[in-house]
Order: sequence, then C-alpha cells, then structure tokens
Amino acid sequence: MSSNDTPVSPSETAGLPADSPFRPERTNRDEAQQYVLPLVVHIEKAAPPARTDALRTAARAVLVMLSDERSVGEGEWAQAMRDWQDARIRKVVRRARGAEWRKACALPGITVTGESAEVRVFPPVPLDGWPKELAKLQVSGTELDDPEPPAAPDHAGPVLWLNPELDMSAGKEMAQVGHGAQLAWWDLSEPERTAWREAGFPLSVATASEDRWRELAVSGLPVVEDAGFTEIAPGKTVVAEGAHRVGSLPAPPRP
Repeated sequence: MSSNDTPVSPSETAGLPADSPFRPERTNRDEAQQYVLPLVVHIEKAAPPARTDALRTAARAVLVMLSDERSVGEGEWAQAMRDWQDARIRKVVRRARGAEWRKACALPGITVTGESAEVRVFPPVPLDGWPKELAKLQVSGTELDDPEPPAAPDHAGPVLWLNPELDMSAGKEMAQVGHGAQLAWWDLSEPERTAWREAGFPLSVATASEDRWRELAVSGLPVVEDAGFTEIAPGKTVVAEGAHRVGSLPAPPRP
C-alpha cells in the first residue's frame, strides 16, 4: 500500500539534520522528481505471516535499508536514497508468493525476517519506473491476522503506536510503521543509531488505547501524518515513542 508522511510540528524536528527531508520547512519536496521505497511482503496462502510480526518486520526493513553501507556516502544505492529523500517520503508495500517472491528476491535488495514474516526492501525507484518484476505485484487488499493476541510492547526499546481510530489494511499499516521507524531513526544521534543497528533494530508495534493515543498525538514525539491519498483521510497514523531508549540497549556480544 502506498503512503506518504510529513512531521506535523516543529518540536518533532529536534535532532534532525538541517537537510533532513522530514523537516517541515522542506517545502520544495513536491517539486523534486518523486521516488518510492518498494517493500514486498512474502505471503503464501497456506502459511501467511502474523500481522503484528509483518508490521515489525516492515519497520525493521526500512531501518536496515537506511543504515546499509550501500545506502550512504558513495554506496551504490546512496544517490537513489538521496533522490528519494529529497522528494516526498513514499513507501509502497506489495505482496508476493511462490515464483513471484523468488523473482523479487533476485533483484537487488535486502530481505529481513521476523518470527513468521519475510519482507524484502529495495532501493528507491522513480514513481513511474518500477522494475517489471515488482510492478505486476498486487498492492491493494493485503490482509493479515494475528492468530493469537500479540504480546505487550517491550518498553526497553522503541514502540510504534498505531492510531486506534483508523481501519487500515495490513499493507497500509506496514507503510505507516515504516514511516514511523524512519522518523525515529532521524531523531537519533549517531551513537544511538549505531547501538540500535548493532542490537538488530528491536522495536514493538501496538495499537494505542484511545486515551493513550490522545496523549501521544500531542506529546511532541515523532508522528506520522498520512497525506490521505489511499484508504484513510489525512491525519496522524503512528507515533514513535521511546526511540532514545536504544542508547541503553545491551551491547552485542564480542566475537
């Protein structure tokens, strides 16, 4: 599912680089060529992933792409990443199975696995320049369920809180939590980013209670505001809470 996002208040820009595409003053984003970050979730009919795990895995996939050495500096994907972030931050989640999934995995990208989910993230492509192997994949109607009630969020790390008032497909929610993870990433210092990356990007995804959401929405924490092009009206969808807790994550074991 396609989605865009922008921050909604100056308080959310604390710690963001001056050239961050998430800063509200970047008003020229609509004038730049538009790119999209493709994500493909592996969904076999006989064994679909659990919904919450697919959301977590999609969020982690975005973080893995942002931090990959090929995405920064002079890396082979770095220019595409810069072009993408100079425009609106678009993500599209498609689904694949069988031969479609195998063809997607043959393209340059990174596969991130969760407990039951597999999500492959690809370097950004022009909005109208999708590889044919991805362009034909289904984007709408991606529905998943949790076979058992998901565990409570782990407050030792970041939590991506979903707006309880919205009814979104799993694909739409995957794009939204991907936005939330990206906002959290931009809110961190380099040492915090390193700690999070080395820990494997632990995070939780949960739907907030109505009372909790009202608090989060005005808390000044990084918040995703959807443009309202698909499924839902414009408005706040995800709040990233506790991102700076990654600085206290245990150091990885030494080899």
